[in-house]
Amino acid sequence: MIFSADDFGMSLGVNHGIIAAHRDGVLSNAGLMVNGAACADAVAQAAAHPRLGVGLHLVLLQGRATLPPADAPALVDAAGMFSNSPVGAGLRYFFTPRLRGQLEREIRAQLEKFLSTGLALSHVDGHLNIHMHPTVLDILLRLAPQYGIRAMRLPREPLHISLRLDKRERVRKIVESVTFAALTAHARRRLAAHGIRHPDQLFGLHQSGHVTEPYLLGVLPRLPSGATEIYCHAAVPDAEACRWRPSDYESAAELAALTSPNVRAAIAAAGIIPISYEELACST
Repeated sequence: MIFSADDFGMSLGVNHGIIAAHRDGVLSNAGLMVNGAACADAVAQAAAHPRLGVGLHLVLLQGRATLPPADAPALVDAAGMFSNSPVGAGLRYFFTPRLRGQLEREIRAQLEKFLSTGLALSHVDGHLNIHMHPTVLDILLRLAPQYGIRAMRLPREPLHISLRLDKRERVRKIVESVTFAALTAHARRRLAAHGIRHPDQLFGLHQSGHVTEPYLLGVLPRLPSGATEIYCHAAVPDAEACRWRPSDYESAAELAALTSPNVRAAIAAAGIIPISYEELACST
């Protein structure tokens, strides 16, 4: 089991939540936003907590680019910001060939910026799982040998377990499941061909922002065999995090869940072995 958190570097409150979930709880990995408002603080915090694995949380929508606007005019606006529309951006990235060169330069720039921190790259995932976009995935696989990408998130979530635990927003979850089933089926073959490891399944996609203690206590006894990632958005909510995240996100409750003695006891009772992305990448 890998417990991970997204948006490291988004804000000081997010950073504080992630470090607390690692230091006092079960969190093993975090995804770093290299252009987040609190990236420098996140890097310093990670350096002070070397057992926390840190990967790249690739941002190609709803955030700031690394390249200046003049170098990515078809990707960003005059302020250097990506589109806030996941569907619109996804369609443009797939159907507009002239964007691919700019996309590759931006992805390369984010990887370079990550490596410049001195942190070891534990894995790659993406904001709103944009790393699973076929165009983006092709670029990442092409760059993987150069940048040492050895593991990647695969958002393949067992829908029947998710719906059994929380039947709210059933239609949205079914649409997500169908969409990501196709994306991950394509990605699994590509990742295997390039020797890049990934968890066998994941939880947190359909429950994004609501990975609370009751949810975790429901998931842990029902885990399929193999390696599982549970990812969340734990944080001490602050203005910068609230600027970017949906208003109903339960980030503080997710932090409480990751530091809960009940969750630790459930992990032990189920015989679950906590691991990190680094250990997954090195396993055979």
